[in-house]
Amino acid sequence: MFAAVIKFFTPSQWLAGSVRLAAVLFCVGVSAAHAGIEIIATRIWPAQDYTRLTLESRQAIRHNMFLVNNPDRLVIDLEEVDINDALNQLTSKIAGNDPYIKSVRVGRFKPGVVRLVLDLKTQVKPQLFDLNPVGEYGNRLVLDIYPSHPADPLLALLEPDKVTPPASTDSPAATPLTETPPANDTMATPEVTGSNVLSNHDTRPPAPMPAISGKNIPELRARTLIIAIDAGHGGEDPGARGSNGSQEKNVTLAIARRLNGLINNTPNMRGVLIREGDYFIPLGGRTAKARKARADLFVSIHADAFIKPNAHGSSVFALSEHGATSTAARWLAKKENEADLIGGVNIAVKDPYLARTLLDLSQTATINDSLTLAKHVLGELNQINDLHSGHVEQAGFAVLKSPDIPSILVE
Repeated sequence: MFAAVIKFFTPSQWLAGSVRLAAVLFCVGVSAAHAGIEIIATRIWPAQDYTRLTLESRQAIRHNMFLVNNPDRLVIDLEEVDINDALNQLTSKIAGNDPYIKSVRVGRFKPGVVRLVLDLKTQVKPQLFDLNPVGEYGNRLVLDIYPSHPADPLLALLEPDKVTPPASTDSPAATPLTETPPANDTMATPEVTGSNVLSNHDTRPPAPMPAISGKNIPELRARTLIIAIDAGHGGEDPGARGSNGSQEKNVTLAIARRLNGLINNTPNMRGVLIREGDYFIPLGGRTAKARKARADLFVSIHADAFIKPNAHGSSVFALSEHGATSTAARWLAKKENEADLIGGVNIAVKDPYLARTLLDLSQTATINDSLTLAKHVLGELNQINDLHSGHVEQAGFAVLKSPDIPSILVE
């Protein structure tokens, strides 16, 4: 059959057809070779702590970032990236209540370079870093925008009326995408050390009691107990997913807010929400925020899935320095400790605080206090819910590794 078809074509026709076919294949090859990197999705997570902007793609993106003043802008150049609908949609995703970003503009700066210009509401400290594919995510280019002067969580707790949002700066409605880096631009990813965390730490040794004798005994006022409430996951890290589409990050935040209200209605107790919205906080950052607020107790709330679909009930966990007390505890700790991979952490920023906690000699005493707290909580939970285990489980949960704050995880 094929031989019969060939007879209908002369050698010159076959030659001309072959040339045309080769030309078409060449053009297709050239087009493919010059195809830019496709942005799969753009996401933005605004919060008072920091705003995160994520560009997801199938390939890693080469990039450059710099700041421009008067008015405040942040510029990101993306090399060999196509402008598509996903990228253009970023401009409409900026919320009016974003503390740091006023608007975003996207345009072709020059051949081979797409420029993003972020008009800012205030001066910021940005971090731009890459994340390799993990889980359901591809390559991610992540921009974290922190305030130049972070709010003091302890001041926010004691004097909430004195804590104001960052001052806004005006910028023109339309500014061309031609910002150039300032002279001697040395702005790289700002190095964040643990010094600012540790310098605010106060071990608060108990003050000696004054001698009390005779009449006129002064009224002794109990010190307010500060409890840090950590809603697990958030932002890029949804946590476990329910069969009806619910996400763990939303469930834990709802529980944390309700618990915070109950604590604040209890005399001599104040709650501190570690995560107040839908955004991600690294595991080390959660304990650091609790220490800055001088928390007396740390409670991490989770609502995880389990290895059996019909599982229900509650569990209470504390830190272990010597391995997990059960296979389930080991599995759960491994899963929760992977949150930084999913949520996305800038590994270029070193945190000596977290490394130091593993060697702190006070860890053993803190674990004992954590176990005491966990047993009381487990007993109360037993009154209202089934328990997965009748005793407190222990494993190496990174979020519980504070050397001086008794910490538990409730699942």
